[in-house]
Amino acid sequence: MSDLFAPDEGWRVRILDLSGGAQDNIVEEVGGFPTLMQANAFARRYVRDSVERCRVPGMSTKQVLEAWFAFGEDAEVLEAGEAGWRSATELGDFVDQPASAEERDWRSLDPRRDEPEDESEE
Repeated sequence: MSDLFAPDEGWRVRILDLSGGAQDNIVEEVGGFPTLMQANAFARRYVRDSVERCRVPGMSTKQVLEAWFAFGEDAEVLEAGEAGWRSATELGDFVDQPASAEERDWRSLDPRRDEPEDESEE
């Protein structure tokens, strides 16, 4: 799938609550990614950050993984098929190796950061 054929509103990433606290486990959908590469990078960093938020000093890798499946959040790129990033491909590495601040920085890739806070002020 090519970025030339992005969905009309841009690529979307669905955030999933693994704890089951949200209806259908969907917390939100973040749209407006101009390229598939950006959507994939956002999803990857979002999950990386979620794993780190579940990590407590002294935990084994198994405990980190169990905590993430119990309390974490997953992300998936919608309509990307095989070209979309999947947490299953890197989850083992995420659990084994703590992330740097940059590897966790999904906010810098969030297309919502460029939106006005209060649209009534426009």
